[in-house]
Amino acid sequence: MNIGAIDSGRIEAMIAQLKAAATRPGVEAKPLMGGGIGIGEAPAAKVNFADALKSSLEHVSGSQIKAEELGKSFAAGDDKVSLSDVMISMQKASIGFQATVQVRNKLVSAYHEIMNMQI
Repeated sequence: MNIGAIDSGRIEAMIAQLKAAATRPGVEAKPLMGGGIGIGEAPAAKVNFADALKSSLEHVSGSQIKAEELGKSFAAGDDKVSLSDVMISMQKASIGFQATVQVRNKLVSAYHEIMNMQI
């Protein structure tokens, strides 16, 4: 088993989180009843993949910047920053980055599969 690998269930959960993060605060999508859209119901709000991807990358970048700032503050002797806070923020940043790399790998793999399909 590869320790750094993320299984497909986690990737699907991350994609669901990306979709949730991409929805705007003022837009509410109606839940689908019975697994489909009934007569007179509006379809679910569309999610722009580019916006969702950008938002998640900014979140990962922000967590890395925060971890670096906490590390610098701790190294400078700031009493307000504990070692456990620094380590936790660095682990969160690392996990976020690893998840991002795994999602990218899945997207590249899917792209190659689509490109190799015969028409």
